[in-house]
Amino acid sequence: METQLLDTIIVISGLSLLIVFLFNKLKIPTIVGFLLTGVMVGPHGLGLVKAIKEVHVLAEIGVILLVFATGIEFSFQKLLKMKKLSIIGGFCQVILTTIFVFLIAKLGGKSTGTAIFLGLAISHTSTAIMLKILQARGESDSPHGHASLAVSLFQDIASVAMMLFVPLLAGEIAASEFLKTLSILSAVWLVPWLFYQVLRTRSYELFMISIVGVCFAVAWLTSMAGLSLALGAFLAGLIVSESKYSKQILSNVLPFRDVFTSFFFVSVGMLVDIRFILEQPFLILAVALVVLFLKAMIASVVILSLGLTLRAAVLGGILLCQVGEFSFILAQTGLPYNLLTPKDYQWLLALVVVTMTIAPFLMQLAPYLISAILKLPVPKRWKGIGDVLQEKKENPLHDHVIIIGFGVNGRNLAQVCKSAGISYVIIELNAKTVKEESLKGEPILYGDATQAVVLEHAAIQNARVAVVAISDPEATLRITEVLREIHSQIHIITRIRYMQEINRLYSLGANEVIPEELEASVEIFTRVLKKYLVPKEEIEKFISEIRLQNYQMMRPLSTQPAFFSHVQLNMANFEINAMRLQSDSPFIGKSLAEIDMRKKYGITVLAIRRKLETISNPEPSILLEANDVLICMGSPSHIAAIAVHFGK
Repeated sequence: METQLLDTIIVISGLSLLIVFLFNKLKIPTIVGFLLTGVMVGPHGLGLVKAIKEVHVLAEIGVILLVFATGIEFSFQKLLKMKKLSIIGGFCQVILTTIFVFLIAKLGGKSTGTAIFLGLAISHTSTAIMLKILQARGESDSPHGHASLAVSLFQDIASVAMMLFVPLLAGEIAASEFLKTLSILSAVWLVPWLFYQVLRTRSYELFMISIVGVCFAVAWLTSMAGLSLALGAFLAGLIVSESKYSKQILSNVLPFRDVFTSFFFVSVGMLVDIRFILEQPFLILAVALVVLFLKAMIASVVILSLGLTLRAAVLGGILLCQVGEFSFILAQTGLPYNLLTPKDYQWLLALVVVTMTIAPFLMQLAPYLISAILKLPVPKRWKGIGDVLQEKKENPLHDHVIIIGFGVNGRNLAQVCKSAGISYVIIELNAKTVKEESLKGEPILYGDATQAVVLEHAAIQNARVAVVAISDPEATLRITEVLREIHSQIHIITRIRYMQEINRLYSLGANEVIPEELEASVEIFTRVLKKYLVPKEEIEKFISEIRLQNYQMMRPLSTQPAFFSHVQLNMANFEINAMRLQSDSPFIGKSLAEIDMRKKYGITVLAIRRKLETISNPEPSILLEANDVLICMGSPSHIAAIAVHFGK
């Protein structure tokens, strides 16, 4: 008996390790792995676990820590910052989903309380799964990423209202209980003072005890008030989140949360009756698909109505279509009030497991679905072609740069182009940014650059360079493909986050791909070398060699002709650079014949840009002047070597 709990923990840990490892390889959420572990070891499965009550105690701790961490991570400031997407979008998504599920449940003969409860439970989405999908695809900063996370943020605060609402649905709580709960929030002034006193002792152990103490004390107080432990844990998290110690507290809580939450999902899986699923697998799958479709449609319509494009709306809808783990917590809150029958509970468990399993794979189908929808006669605004997009006929664009995306990279590029006198046009999908920047005089257009008509409005046929500076990898691939289809000679430069995505961009027609992780590594070692007083010219040689090695290694051999604006080159070891002669350069006042760059430095001067004049194929007798820009061709090492003679 003494070792029964230990035996149980070993069985659960060993089996979950194998299943979660396998699911990770199959790209199925780990939550589903823990649920399946519970099904297998539980009384309805193989019956390997005997200490069922003890597992449920560990699961209760997991629930408290899970909701406590959610409360700490919640930010009212962030909610207000994304008020349109979060408050309006999140509210509409929760309400509309609840209404639709309520109507379907009522048609199925459920009571009003049960129908509303099911609607509230199904309206919630798994933030953990959604975040994992976005991070794996590098789309956390994309329009659909922002939209889905904003809606999820509202769901977090709505979860408090849901837990408060559950007893009301059963008619077993008085309004006075709400006052008790609200009085707990008065601890928002007491808790920071308590943590300050604890931190003054500089005792890590005391700090951890105080965190756990606050979490469980507030949960116990709400339980005494007739409400759920989970609600109390969330309120405790909210109280802590308002203190300046919240980030440190969260980092200390997360390891415990992850361990105990796994027991929670295992305990939920132990409640699943496998016979219930085996008796009607096709019916459960059909209902799950209906839920996925219904939630995706509602979320897509809500996001679309808030001004985002159809592409962002569809992707956001798919991210928000699964039923989240909070449904388990809400279901356990509602069971004591008889809002769910055992059969209803089994249905809810089955729907959560199936939708969580299917959801990650739906994102793989999204590009095909979006392409099919965009072929339909939908409004132009849905395609990202708004009324703001108007080409200025009086100032036709020619030999310009198209900047796609006006984030940090796009803004810096626009600023440099303006200073250098290079004409440019910006394409941006954020209507607010377009409005603000157009008032400042920026040549900015509203539109989705994956649409050919948007690029045509930006005079793509007359452009020399297109720079794709957005953070959405899938959109970057599609834009690169469309750019190359429209203009076979345009020079395409794209940014990408990770190096493994480079080959695909080259195959779609990109001329240059800038991986953020490589350029960040170059900047890091440059600063390290500077601290060790390595000469500038040696650092530049290192930079040239590192870039040459990496970019040559990453770029695949192609049987297709390369795309260049003016010069056709098949020499991978050579590059063309523009270098300005500074006032202290020893070359000033000398002719090209005197300097003899080709013989002494291995450099060929192709042209000289002097003020507004460009001198092609300059004569050897021409004298160089200060501020002349020499267009030079040579190997990276030779260019780095001669650069020191152009002055500081």
